[in-house]
Amino acid sequence: MSTTPEPHAAGQDSTGSISVVLVDDDALVRTGLGLILGGAPDLEVVGEASDGRAGVDLVDRVRPDVVLMDIRMPVMDGLAATTELLARDDPPKVIVLTTFDTDDMVLEALRIGAHGFLLKSTRPEHLVESIRAVVAGEPRLSPSVTQQLIAQVSGGARQATASAADAKRERALGLLEELTDREREVAVAIGQGWSNATIANTLYMGLPTVKAHVSRVLVKLGADNRTQIALVVHDAGLTEDPA
Repeated sequence: MSTTPEPHAAGQDSTGSISVVLVDDDALVRTGLGLILGGAPDLEVVGEASDGRAGVDLVDRVRPDVVLMDIRMPVMDGLAATTELLARDDPPKVIVLTTFDTDDMVLEALRIGAHGFLLKSTRPEHLVESIRAVVAGEPRLSPSVTQQLIAQVSGGARQATASAADAKRERALGLLEELTDREREVAVAIGQGWSNATIANTLYMGLPTVKAHVSRVLVKLGADNRTQIALVVHDAGLTEDPA
């Protein structure tokens, strides 16, 4: 069910007030929001709707500046209604106002273009200020939502770093697979920083044999020096004692 006041021109009217439509299936929530916004001299609630479909139809009629949109509603949910509204010419600003702030909901709301995402527990003064901000072109998010997005970005960065490290390790292991078992032992020993003499004594090889193995390792790994061999061993994660 929705109220249908007289059509309201888009944008702030001649008195400078910001027109707002409330879309929420809970009548008590709509009443509470109306009382909060009614206390602000520059805000005017021009209509209410109890589901997303009715909300879209109401917006077509009254053309508000801002829509406060619940997510979980019958007939059409708030995300679907927001998508439909924002696909139209000269759409209103849409602030998703909900009890829920799960990652999926936040990211989906922002992906479809919502201008804000606030919790219903938002303080009245912050809600009023957020409406003014989105009309001025400044998206607004609840602090908890901002923290979630920061965590998402940080997690993504960590995941990207981990993925790069995994790729580097796989490449290094692939290179080392070209070596014989003995050459691999020599390469790991070089990765440990051992000299040819130490390798010879520890792995029970003659010094000329060690030098021959090192030469073959350089060729097979496409390395120019012992440092590059050590880097391959490090990237492969082979830090164990070769002895």
